[in-house]
Amino acid sequence: MSRLSASRPGVAVHREGTRSVVRSLPEEVPVAMVFDGTTQAVMMATPAEIADFAYGFALSEGIIAHPGEVAEFEAVTHARGIEARFWLHEAPGRDLRERQRSMMGPTGCGLCGIDSLDQALRPLPRLPEGGPCLTRAEVARATDELRGHQPLHDQTRAVHAAGFLLPGKGIVMAREDVGRHNALDKLIGALARQDMDASEGAVVLTSRVSVDMVQKTVLARCPILIAVSAPTALALSMAEDAHLTLAAFARGGGFDLYAAPERIVDGASHVA
Repeated sequence: MSRLSASRPGVAVHREGTRSVVRSLPEEVPVAMVFDGTTQAVMMATPAEIADFAYGFALSEGIIAHPGEVAEFEAVTHARGIEARFWLHEAPGRDLRERQRSMMGPTGCGLCGIDSLDQALRPLPRLPEGGPCLTRAEVARATDELRGHQPLHDQTRAVHAAGFLLPGKGIVMAREDVGRHNALDKLIGALARQDMDASEGAVVLTSRVSVDMVQKTVLARCPILIAVSAPTALALSMAEDAHLTLAAFARGGGFDLYAAPERIVDGASHVA
């Protein structure tokens, strides 16, 4: 596995003067997502849990519906980056080729941009009523608990994390990355690859909540999203439409509760 951090010298500047320092900095490498020999995207990421990252990306982007649609996978490390290579079974491979062909067209016509905007704001399925319930205390301590699952952040102070919280059990899985989206993709991929049901718990984030974070959470069928920072207005609107419970500013023993608040209760937590 590639190293995750590197020590680098620098100069710390203070009002009292300067001093030499050596900092541990997180590594960042390009990761190419390759499906049936064609590169779909290149992402900058922390070179760890590449299979989780790749599977989570494929699931979040709708390239596969479940890990069983992958015939073969390998991560190949090169001098300048990593290739995450998928070979898909016939049906998902055919669907991806059709999708790629539909994206090819004349440039400068204006229509391609409209298609791209529609994809960025694609409609989300509505999450079912019921599901897991968390207590207010569980939500209030969720991001503090996630801090105990961030060894790379402890070393570098420069990466995000996404965790999976189960009612009554706390954080049972977490993934880290320099990119907040990547951390969530890694978590989604890890849950799918370990056959854990995302609909039974909550996603916990060390970041703000943008539209794509809501999209990824809903498409993973997870009904609760807890974040240390704020949502955007559009992300909140999408969460409301998808019936995703959204708790933001979860830090210091408190939180703001938006959208589908019935999943956060005063009494004991449970899975319906």
